[in-house]
Amino acid sequence: MRTLTILVSLMCMALSVSAAKADRRVAFVVGNGAYKNVAQLPNPPIDAKAMASTLRNVGFEVIEGSNLTRDQMTEKLLDFGRKAQGSDVAVFYYAGHGIAVGGSNYLLPVDADIKSEMDVKLGAAINIDLTLDQTMGDAKVKLVFLDACRDNPFAAKIKSNSATRSINVQSGLAEMKSGEGTLIAFATGPGQTALDGQEGNNSPFTRALIDNITKPGVEIQQAMTSVRAQVNEETHKGQLPWGHTNLIGAVYLNPAQQTQQVANAAPTASSSAPAAAAASSSDGVELEYWRSVKETNKPEELNAYLSAYPNGQFKALALARLAAIQNGPSTTTRNLNAGVDPATFTDDASQLTEDQIGLDKGQRRDVQRRLNGLGFDTKVTGAFNDETRTVLKRWQAARGYPSTGYLNKLQHKALLSEIVASTSPTASDDSSKPARRPSAPSGGGGGGHRGGGDPGAAFMGGVVGGMMGGMFRR
Repeated sequence: MRTLTILVSLMCMALSVSAAKADRRVAFVVGNGAYKNVAQLPNPPIDAKAMASTLRNVGFEVIEGSNLTRDQMTEKLLDFGRKAQGSDVAVFYYAGHGIAVGGSNYLLPVDADIKSEMDVKLGAAINIDLTLDQTMGDAKVKLVFLDACRDNPFAAKIKSNSATRSINVQSGLAEMKSGEGTLIAFATGPGQTALDGQEGNNSPFTRALIDNITKPGVEIQQAMTSVRAQVNEETHKGQLPWGHTNLIGAVYLNPAQQTQQVANAAPTASSSAPAAAAASSSDGVELEYWRSVKETNKPEELNAYLSAYPNGQFKALALARLAAIQNGPSTTTRNLNAGVDPATFTDDASQLTEDQIGLDKGQRRDVQRRLNGLGFDTKVTGAFNDETRTVLKRWQAARGYPSTGYLNKLQHKALLSEIVASTSPTASDDSSKPARRPSAPSGGGGGGHRGGGDPGAAFMGGVVGGMMGGMFRR
């Protein structure tokens, strides 16, 4: 039975691989925040990093950058333009300062120093229309996401140096029309400004994109409807994303579900029952496949499952199993899942779910101390910075929870229920006394977290980005 199950699953994998080879996906993802001549923006680099990871997980080759100068942006755009030629799906994502001058939109490199309209039009800024036409012109599907609808930081200078004639310098970005096969989405409406969000976190628009555009089986226009609703609700109706669509077919960013959507097309009364049966059969095959490998100590068997079902029901458990195999047995994680709500293993956490917990600084310190007590070393500062997010991902992967670096109520409850060695302040606690104490040997669970990173993320980058990503690119 096990042999038959694996053979059937391998056949399904082969079909998925064939579909992946025919679907070449390329993305340009840049976040600019460390501006040299105007106020800096703390969140765009964080937004870009999160978006790049999201797109890689669904098969995109990503040309990524943060805090790029004019020359660096040009170099990245040239690379993107070469790789996007003839692609099936091309994505352009930018977070940072963008300006509208004379009805045209421009992106600002971090070294931009604009004093006049002439500076803008002669190359100090990057014309969005021209850039999209030159880099994505012949891609079959073009998706553009602009989280750049902020106040023009150079507006006063441009106006003061254009006193002899009228010039239109507006807030936010100007309206854009999309060509055939194109979707353009702005963080907010034309001429309006968008919110950056809490410092150190994703903006409301980018967070909503990450939460919705790669959901299994969700068509991109349906996903954008959810994005608008989420941002509108999160900002208490203070911001409503805007877009223009000229797509000529359904577009799914989740490659595992794309083939299934095509197979289940033709929604007639006579075909609905067989489609449901096929879906049920598919779920049954995945379940049998998972049962055949869930106790394995061979990484290649778990890798095979994740290749066949990159967004499968047991993805988080497979990643946790891989992490356990790669890191060896842990003395602090045995029997930790007993009594944990089953939804903890499936419900994703995000900045929004973490905000809903309402952790104050003291409670955040408690989380960090507990992670330390469990062998996941991090500084106890009361602020969840990049280091703490990485450690949270390692803890989540080790427990089999969705590894996002953020908490939800169920995960927080599960963490509080774990028995830890100690939750008292340690040498890494910024509130401890300044006097030095002898450091303990660094042989525990957190000894290698800086260099090693998140096992689950490393696996997804290595397997999905390496095994499947190569198939998407060629």
